[in-house]
Amino acid sequence: MESVRKARQRLRNYPILLGKCAESATAYAACVSRDLNVQHKICDKEFKLFKDCLMNAAKEMKTKL
Repeated sequence: MESVRKARQRLRNYPILLGKCAESATAYAACVSRDLNVQHKICDKEFKLFKDCLMNAAKEMKTKL
């Protein structure tokens, strides 16, 4: 049950991680919602910035995503 406890703790950290990356999350969401026909890799730059922010925030908190 240790793995379940760790997974629950990681899920509890998601709102904190998203809060730390609100700016890049907003930019990515704006890119995706700009057009109804989202095409593959059209928002790659925004996604990469958002992903990097999440990874760095998780590293600072000493947790995994």
